[in-house]
Amino acid sequence: MSVLTLTNDNFKSEVVHSELPVLVDFWASWCGPCRMVSPIVDEIAESAAGKFKVGKINVDEQPELAAQFSVMSIPTLIVFKNGEVYKSSVGVHSKADILAMLD
Repeated sequence: MSVLTLTNDNFKSEVVHSELPVLVDFWASWCGPCRMVSPIVDEIAESAAGKFKVGKINVDEQPELAAQFSVMSIPTLIVFKNGEVYKSSVGVHSKADILAMLD
């Protein structure tokens, strides 16, 4: 499964109304740690196989979504289950740590 680009327009349909858990990566192109996490998030998306979805939100392009979830530092990863925030973390984490958030 590929990574979804999330925006104000598709956030509700892809995340809030999703029957699967959704891992959302809040990032920006100028953020060094975000560039470190991005390939890990991409790799996780490839292994999703109908168990969960993975999306990314560029905080510079979607500041309203970043503000809605009080994202002050990036990268911020948030797992949504049943449309609600389930778990979140800030900073660079290992693939194992990120996958553990989805349990």
